[in-house]
Amino acid sequence: MPTNLDRYERIAPFYDWLDFPFEYRCYRRIRPMLFEGLSGRLLDAGVGTGRNFPFYPRGSRVVGIDISPAMLACARRRIENSVAASIELKKMDVTALHFPDGTFDGAIATFLFCVLPDESQAVALRELGRVVKAGGMIRLLNYVRPRGVVRGAFARLWQPFAEWAFAASFDRRPEQSIIGARLELVDCRYVVNDLIKLLTMRVAQP
Repeated sequence: MPTNLDRYERIAPFYDWLDFPFEYRCYRRIRPMLFEGLSGRLLDAGVGTGRNFPFYPRGSRVVGIDISPAMLACARRRIENSVAASIELKKMDVTALHFPDGTFDGAIATFLFCVLPDESQAVALRELGRVVKAGGMIRLLNYVRPRGVVRGAFARLWQPFAEWAFAASFDRRPEQSIIGARLELVDCRYVVNDLIKLLTMRVAQP
């Protein structure tokens, strides 16, 4: 069975093409929500091909991580499309971050937790909570399984391809894994129908 790394190394050259309809009909409208009120040194976990770059806060210093060198290579071509003061890209797994505690003022992850297997959800949240300063915000955009009949049927049809290509699932619930991660759930709301949620968490004081 291919690993997540295998999948993204394989799909990287075609990723933006496959994602094009979703990006221009939906994602670019909701990406700015990830960065509301964020500034300073930020972590973009699962940076992918760099689609968040145009939305980074002006003057921020961002480190983007991804497990796939091929995806990072695509992202490097977008670095100039940002008003961030700096963007540094690193190959790294969100479940084993090579940063000291409290390195970042905030962190975001765009559809990363749809891809992480269930057993990695709590580990990844703990790592994000560790590297973000106390009081800092962590925001996630996450697909969920829709409750409506039409979108529910679409999700069932789309699931086999999403799993094969992206290792993605509509059934991940990262908000259920914050216990033990030193995080407080501030907000959890739908931002696209009943299909995409925005989660905001605060790193608790020690």
